[in-house]
Amino acid sequence: MLTKNDILEFDKKKMYEIYDMWPDIAQESYDSVVDTIDFDEVNHIVFSGMGGSGSICDLFKSVLSQSKIHVDVIKGYHLPSSTTKNSLVIPISVSGNTVETISVLEEALSVGCKIIAFTSGGKLEKICQKNQTLFRKIDMIHSPRASFIKYVYTMLKILEPIIQIKKSEVYESISKLNDLSLQINSTNLSTNNPSLKLAEWITHIPILYYPWGFQTVAVRFKNSLQENSKIHVLFEDVVEACHNHIVAWEKPSNIQPILIRGTDDYKKTKERYEILKKYFLLHNIPYYEIFSVEGNILSKTVNLIFQLDYTSIYHAIIRKTDPTAVSSIDFVKENL
Repeated sequence: MLTKNDILEFDKKKMYEIYDMWPDIAQESYDSVVDTIDFDEVNHIVFSGMGGSGSICDLFKSVLSQSKIHVDVIKGYHLPSSTTKNSLVIPISVSGNTVETISVLEEALSVGCKIIAFTSGGKLEKICQKNQTLFRKIDMIHSPRASFIKYVYTMLKILEPIIQIKKSEVYESISKLNDLSLQINSTNLSTNNPSLKLAEWITHIPILYYPWGFQTVAVRFKNSLQENSKIHVLFEDVVEACHNHIVAWEKPSNIQPILIRGTDDYKKTKERYEILKKYFLLHNIPYYEIFSVEGNILSKTVNLIFQLDYTSIYHAIIRKTDPTAVSSIDFVKENL
């Protein structure tokens, strides 16, 4: 069983401490005194971000999935061809120096789009200041991926007139973060910690099966395992997987299936999961199931991300790996 000494030995920059504070950070960020922002007749929003900032973009796309606003998430250099002067472009770069996001911002400026950027500073802030472009500065906590919770809840407050999510839904999500934290944070390194339990179960390459509504969660978990645990990860839409990927299981494999499920998934999606489970049982393939909390889409998504991010930290420690270090990403940036 993992101990606190193990965490202290390998998590030298204390990422775990930030995650222990996630519910408090969420509460403080949403309750902070900030100027909200509104734009007239927004029916198209383009979020732009990479890595941890990209996860923030994905989260907002999920939150807006039931609205009448068309949402694009750009993880690259260019705006979609559907972007016009009436589109709202929201570049997000926690570091402030993400080259792809800066490229999107500059393109949005040339098109004349409505813009509000979010960053901790860097080149993105300077470009916004030079062009008198609206932006909000949000300090980074530890790292871009650990800053996820602060950015999400600060942006929920600032963009409240546009996002139009109910305050009760936001506070519900924070309440559930508090409840979940009691189970998964570093003060509970026991067998009933669901994040630690999954971390110990993962011994080979995981494959994440997800329903369409939880693609955000699957991508974030993949990214967190890759960055924190330094392992390869696969992921598949559960319905699409039944049309192609399932055939790969006809040959022996050390891939480990993880089923990410919602408490109220569409009935046909539930059917696919049950068929997949039946197939795994018939072929003696061990699998692991994770269920979301009950509640609105924000509550479900952010709580799953909280639980699974912590799994990636615990898994890194089990592998005697520093979850913070990302030397390979540094290598890429140095060679751009």
